[in-house]
Amino acid sequence: MINKKHIIDFRIRWAWHSISRLYNEWAKNHNATTSTAFALLNIEKEGILSTQLGPKMGMESRSLTRTLKGMLDKGLIRKKIDPKDKRKVQLFLTKKGLKYRKIAAENVKVFNKRVFEKITKEELETFYKVMDAVDKSIEELKNGN
Repeated sequence: MINKKHIIDFRIRWAWHSISRLYNEWAKNHNATTSTAFALLNIEKEGILSTQLGPKMGMESRSLTRTLKGMLDKGLIRKKIDPKDKRKVQLFLTKKGLKYRKIAAENVKVFNKRVFEKITKEELETFYKVMDAVDKSIEELKNGN
């Protein structure tokens, strides 16, 4: 029998769910979610096209639509429709969104600092190499290689 601890996708999924639950706990204190926080962190000062945000976050359009609606309702973002091409919608953070973005960024820093305190630079480099190998393997398998 294979030990789940030694299956890469199991460990990645387990870690991500744990991280997500932690971030959701923190976000709840601000009436937000992990998805909201990641959207806030991915909307640049000069804005972003709504069609670019989903792929940047690795999020499906239905989930993103729900997240963006909630963010609009809470006054965290504003939309600007391109006058020349009405299909293009640019998203910008409001002052409240910028405030929430700072909180989200601080939480990410706290988590990362805690992890970095427990590993060496060499271990971190090895982790990045492993994750690059995971990404490359996924691409190869998706392309039938």
